[in-house]
Amino acid sequence: MFTSVFIVVMSLALFWMAAFTLWWQMHAWRTPETLAATRFDRPDGGGRLAFSLLLPARHEQAVLEHTIDRLLESSHTDYEIIVIVGHDDPQTAAVAERAAAREPARVRVVVDHHETKNKPRALNTALPSCRGDIVGVFDAEDQVHPELLAHVDHAFRSTGADVVQGGVQLINFHSSWYSLRNCLEYFFWFRSRLHLHAEKGFIPLGGNTVFVRTEVLREAGGWDQDCLAEDCDLGVRLSSAGRKVVVAYDSDMVTREETPGSLMSLLKQRTRWNQGFLQVYRKKDWQQLPGRGQRWLARYTLMTPFMQAASGVIIPVNFAVAVFLDVPVGIAIVTFLPLITAMVTFVFEIVGLHDFGRQYGLRVRLVHYVKLVVGGPFYQVMLAGAAIRAVWREQRGRNEWELTSHTGAHLTASKGEGAAASSAAATSAAATSPASAGPASAATAVPAPATREDIRQ
Repeated sequence: MFTSVFIVVMSLALFWMAAFTLWWQMHAWRTPETLAATRFDRPDGGGRLAFSLLLPARHEQAVLEHTIDRLLESSHTDYEIIVIVGHDDPQTAAVAERAAAREPARVRVVVDHHETKNKPRALNTALPSCRGDIVGVFDAEDQVHPELLAHVDHAFRSTGADVVQGGVQLINFHSSWYSLRNCLEYFFWFRSRLHLHAEKGFIPLGGNTVFVRTEVLREAGGWDQDCLAEDCDLGVRLSSAGRKVVVAYDSDMVTREETPGSLMSLLKQRTRWNQGFLQVYRKKDWQQLPGRGQRWLARYTLMTPFMQAASGVIIPVNFAVAVFLDVPVGIAIVTFLPLITAMVTFVFEIVGLHDFGRQYGLRVRLVHYVKLVVGGPFYQVMLAGAAIRAVWREQRGRNEWELTSHTGAHLTASKGEGAAASSAAATSAAATSPASAGPASAATAVPAPATREDIRQ
């Protein structure tokens, strides 16, 4: 009796969890009006804000120069680029210094002297040096559209937003069986799900192409330097403080990135993100959200790693019980309820892959659809494994920042086939551990413009 009740409860819970997740994932496509509202409005050419663009880079000498050059192509006139490099990373620092020498009015270099390095520490090191109205964050391997800042500027002025989250899209869907699903995840998350979170007043921000008013960011105390998901944490704290967040996704304006270069890198990346979500959940800043619905959405979102870890154990057990144990037929049928949402999800993913290829001019072949369907169960196993690993690491108090490797596969793409050639090789190593820094932590910067008017000129 107990076994039957347990199976029914777990199966119904998994079914409704999957159903809610699918419903939220498809938010942007509910109506044509909803879809149209997710895009950037056309800039009006009015008064302009000044931007301070932070570019943390560690062991990124192979791709950093390309990213700086792309940012320097911006049509916006009021911006500065602050590259943050480690004091123990001379190769990346040399690339940054060369760029600063070529464009001294635009590019500055800030040196992070923390003994223990990670991305939030690097960002906090540069925050006092920012002189713009808006602080923007990019990753060292990003491919940024020249018109992006103009669109973000207009979004701030037309909406009165405190934060603008732009779109980020992985492009090299053809590189491996898992990269296809990884690209599609980003597509649904930035194209749709984040818009739902912004609408509800609770949003875990993305790690780059995010823009915050400088005074708002400083008032919030910058980034939590001990959190493995500093972007999520900042979004939760700003949401809890009632700050207005606007999300905009336009396929022409997205920042293009690549998937991790190996399955192990992807596993470690997901482990870090999941563990970061658990850290944010345990901090309980989300409990300050004013609405009960907001708090439930926050709890569900931040507890996703727990639920993924549990499903990774429960689903195989449920299946084995239904097949090998003598249970009533009705109970056995109930165990297959989650399969219904899985099949519906597959259908939406196939449609989403077609839309992804159409929007980015990428040729999606039959073999890609086959990989999408066949690779689905294996990808879910990887996600469940990363979630279980994150829960285990969090319980053990292991908070070191695991590295994510990149190959530059997104930097060159042929338009007809959408094939990306690996034109650069780099290892993205934001840090070695988020443990507390030593007393000698400090920031060293090259000479900077004295006032914001200097930046404008």
